[in-house]
Amino acid sequence: MDWDDLKIVLAVARHGSLNSAAKALDTTQPTISRRLDGLERHIGVRLFERGAGGLSPTPLCADLVDALTSMENSAQAVERRIAARDTGLEGPITVTSLAWFGDDVLAPLLARFSARHALVTIDLVNDPRRLNLSRREADIALRIGSFDQEDLVERKVADVSYGLYASPGYLTRIGQPNFSDGCAGHFVTSLVDSPVEVVHIEWLNAIAPRAHTILRTNTIQAHIATAEAGEAMAVLPRVLGDRRPTLVRLEPSAPEPSQPVKLGVHADMRRTPRIRVLIDFLAAELQGLAAELHPSKA
Repeated sequence: MDWDDLKIVLAVARHGSLNSAAKALDTTQPTISRRLDGLERHIGVRLFERGAGGLSPTPLCADLVDALTSMENSAQAVERRIAARDTGLEGPITVTSLAWFGDDVLAPLLARFSARHALVTIDLVNDPRRLNLSRREADIALRIGSFDQEDLVERKVADVSYGLYASPGYLTRIGQPNFSDGCAGHFVTSLVDSPVEVVHIEWLNAIAPRAHTILRTNTIQAHIATAEAGEAMAVLPRVLGDRRPTLVRLEPSAPEPSQPVKLGVHADMRRTPRIRVLIDFLAAELQGLAAELHPSKA
């Protein structure tokens, strides 16, 4: 029995539809449908019930999920061991991070590393989703805060601090914010609802509780664009806000918040030469950027 077919069964059982399973496996919906139909014909048993709401595992399929998950974990362990073989400073590395940190901080550093090591190919995937390092969706992850995935080795590589910014045009039109009265009469941007506490938004709520939130968004770039357009004040990473001559950093009495940046790598991959050298390189380069990333500490 082909493991690729069994991976399809597991993906459909997890995601409940052919389209979602195809995205998870980086293939097409017709391919998933064709291979699943072929497997069911081969074994002579239906594994899924088709309905308007998607595909539901039959009792037999539900009984197989734990065993298929165990097979998947074993196959991924084999893949990691093969990928971790000592090939020297050559081969692919996939790095994942938040969009703003990847775009404005990591991209130049990764390009510099790749220029020095011509046989290393780096893919930078900026994605708000937490890519799974066990499944080798990425080799190295840099995140604000901590990791919750097992079998990872994590390392703090930086601190990022935040400040409150506005454009000169906004301050001329609306006036300087009065933090003692909670910034009444002012406008701010915020994040869409998050299931976890976001330190810099908690800080914004504390220093400007009477300001009107005119936009909620999940991207830093949208906050920057709104602030530069003179529509609202916005909390931004200092490394982004301080670089923009179009914005003025405001100074409330409350200390500016900061968060640690953690680098994570799967335990099976950390001694791979190209991975290890890139980790050490990023740690050193980010240390050199400490005054920009966390100027309130400098």
